[in-house]
Amino acid sequence: MPKDLNVSKDVNVLALVKGEERFIFLYTDNNKSETLRTLGRFASDPEINFSWYDAAVLSQRLRQDQPTTLSRADLVIPESGSNWDE
Repeated sequence: MPKDLNVSKDVNVLALVKGEERFIFLYTDNNKSETLRTLGRFASDPEINFSWYDAAVLSQRLRQDQPTTLSRADLVIPESGSNWDE
C-alpha cells in the first residue's frame, strides 16, 4: 500500500432486526455515501421488507457514526437468532 494514501481499514456495522429478518450493512468510512444509496435502493424495492422509515433510521445512525470499540462479548447472538440460514 502506498504510504501517501490515508485509508481506513476499520469496518463499520449497521444492523436492523425486523422479526425474523436481519439486515446487516458493512461499510468503511470511505464508502458511507454508497451505503446510503444502498439503503435507498432497499427501501424502494417492494420485494424487500425494508421501509423508508428503516432507511431513515439507519441513515441517521450512519451519519452520526461514532467510533466505538466492541469487545467479543458485545457481539453475542441470542439463541433465537443463531440460525440465519432459514
